[in-house]
Amino acid sequence: MSRPYALVLAAGQGARFGGRKLLSPWRGGVLLDGALAAALAAPVEAVLLVTGADAAEVAAAGRDFAARLGQGGRLRIVTARDYALGMAESLRAGLTALPADASGVLVFLGDMPVVPPEIPDQLARALAVGAPAAAPIHKGQRGNPVALSRVLFADLAVLKGDTGARGLLDGLGERLALVETDSDGVLIDVDRPGEAPA
Repeated sequence: MSRPYALVLAAGQGARFGGRKLLSPWRGGVLLDGALAAALAAPVEAVLLVTGADAAEVAAAGRDFAARLGQGGRLRIVTARDYALGMAESLRAGLTALPADASGVLVFLGDMPVVPPEIPDQLARALAVGAPAAAPIHKGQRGNPVALSRVLFADLAVLKGDTGARGLLDGLGERLALVETDSDGVLIDVDRPGEAPA
């Protein structure tokens, strides 16, 4: 069975931000770079960047960043045509684009730029030893990215709305592997201008 794949969900309109959130300046690049860096460093077969709003520009920014890292060949672009219906549509678009033998996915949110570098590896390891899903937890609060085994793909395919896989993960109870971290980077997302970590 193959290693998991990574999905970077980058389709949202960023309404609370005023639009074009993932293309806003951050650390000499754009905000999207942080999530892409974490995904490209993860132990995955390839990274699927799921676009929607500002699709052409987000895709171009993603390709440019991956190329600068020398990893352009590992990045694939997927368009979520119904992205305005919520995060579940972006997740479904990414899952639909996966090859049939994908063992699972690590799901990164495009507006979470400071994921601790050790977390993706720990999440992938939890899937490899049989967990149906895994998530990081910081001071009792569950965060992102999350890892989802292919055994959940059918359930993920019928999700709707903007909560992503949260409800599905809640329903797993003790079957959800939790990865403890001292870093609040698993909780930091950017909703409004000025919230991105310096």
